[in-house]
Amino acid sequence: MASSTLICDTEPWKELKAHVDDIKKTHLRNLMSDSNRCNSMMVEFDGLFLDYTRQQARQDTMEKLLRLAQAVHLKEKILKMFSGEHINSTENRSVLHVALRAPRDKVICSDGRNVVPEVWKVLDKINEFSEKIRSGSWVGETGKALTDVIAVGIGGSFLGPLFVHTALQTDPEAMACSKGRQLRFLANVDPVDVAKSITGLNPETTLVVVVSKTFTTAETMLNARTLREWISTALGPQAVAKHMVAVSTNLTLVEKFGIDPNNAFAFWDWVGGRYSVCSAVGILPLSLQYGFPLVEKFLKGASSIDQHFYSQSFEKNIPVLLGLLSVWNVSFLGYPARAILPYAQALEKLAPHIQQLSMESNGKGVSIDGIPLPFETGEIDFGEPGTNGQHSFYQLIHQGRVIPCDFIGVVKTQQPVYLKGELVSNHDELMSNFFAQPDALAYGKTPEELRSENVAEHLIPHKTFTGNRPSLSLLLPSLNAYNIGQLLAIYEHRIAVQGFIWGINSFDQWGVELGKSLATQVRKQLHASRKKGEPVKGFNHSTTTLITKYLKATSDTPSELPTLLPKI
Repeated sequence: MASSTLICDTEPWKELKAHVDDIKKTHLRNLMSDSNRCNSMMVEFDGLFLDYTRQQARQDTMEKLLRLAQAVHLKEKILKMFSGEHINSTENRSVLHVALRAPRDKVICSDGRNVVPEVWKVLDKINEFSEKIRSGSWVGETGKALTDVIAVGIGGSFLGPLFVHTALQTDPEAMACSKGRQLRFLANVDPVDVAKSITGLNPETTLVVVVSKTFTTAETMLNARTLREWISTALGPQAVAKHMVAVSTNLTLVEKFGIDPNNAFAFWDWVGGRYSVCSAVGILPLSLQYGFPLVEKFLKGASSIDQHFYSQSFEKNIPVLLGLLSVWNVSFLGYPARAILPYAQALEKLAPHIQQLSMESNGKGVSIDGIPLPFETGEIDFGEPGTNGQHSFYQLIHQGRVIPCDFIGVVKTQQPVYLKGELVSNHDELMSNFFAQPDALAYGKTPEELRSENVAEHLIPHKTFTGNRPSLSLLLPSLNAYNIGQLLAIYEHRIAVQGFIWGINSFDQWGVELGKSLATQVRKQLHASRKKGEPVKGFNHSTTTLITKYLKATSDTPSELPTLLPKI
């Protein structure tokens, strides 16, 4: 397949298109009765168990999908990623988030240079610095230990670290490591988010981590300046050097801001924001909260999946299989969405992270060569922990649109609860739903079954479940730092596989730029209108009307802004 050839023009793609009608004739009830098929659709690796028997696919479907992978040279693309080739062609960059969790002795090169020693230099620095903070040998301006951390960042500098932090918060080992400490995140430029992030905190015991590669991200830097003012007002401007550190590559701006460049932690152009959890972006704040030894287990879990993804045959390769099935569901069966349904409250921030990881990566309309695509790519990702989701949007999933579901279960709960006299434990109750829901979606309930239960005839259409709704189940042995790392890497690589198959660039994000540039024009207009009374101009009628109404309603905002910090 030539690089400029679209995947939809290949024979394997056409074979799969022709295969769709055949598959749609067969209900999952029938597919699930084939034990040989079911056994072939289960994979185990390093304590993880994947069951994709409830996908609308047969063995011959999987064979056709594997031929599609061959047609796009999927193995070659994976090897290119791991070897540091500039597969992010629009930005002329390597894509090496796998290097962030590689063992010390691993050799992974970008532009002819092994980057693993650089990675470990930063990790060792994080280990040393976080231990100083946690042990109290580094203190704040007034001599008090820094027990509270606010990590300031947005997008990939926020969603991934927040997901990992939320997942670790209730893990017994992580709880023991974080006793007496707080980690908060500040992302939104909305002043309410600033207020919430500092409420109840004392500047004397607070360390701020500013995460911005260029140190120019508008929202992040405004929030950073706000917290700098909060610290300076309470402790004096000289306190900034003791109470603020940076994750950035722009040491000039870091120093100009008032942060000691020695307290800046590097990351690299070959790390995309949404893939940066395992860089200083995530590892610094997480290590400050939990200690580097525990966070290193998270890195090892991700590395385990990296090696599996790199070396395992596609037939038993979890990220590859998941990626192929997603392509099958989106591009062939025509399902535009995917529900991420972790039956673990600790994973409540998984879906928001995957939303960015998936939709920013694969929400593209042109091929990597710039050719408009005649097929859809990417999914609309959403989700909620079970059983909360069951009482929210499962109605639509069962009787409305068909939405493929990822059910994620955990064998051993982080927090066991048993009540004397109850039929099952609280975790068993949760897992009863985890095991039942995929079958309810797959099998449904027929009018005949309802009549046998003496359901009133006029209610039968309302109580009928068509079934034949695809899902997959991923069972984790527990939810510790290692398993959380595994889960992260599975989704990262699954999404890359989808992009490799579709022939798009999953590692750029030009779609986020236009809105930001238009916001710059609005910012200038608001400033000119407030300071000089200039009328709103240069916008369409709708935007002009909205801005004018906003300015009129907020006319009490001073033209020369004084310093005003939140009062919660």
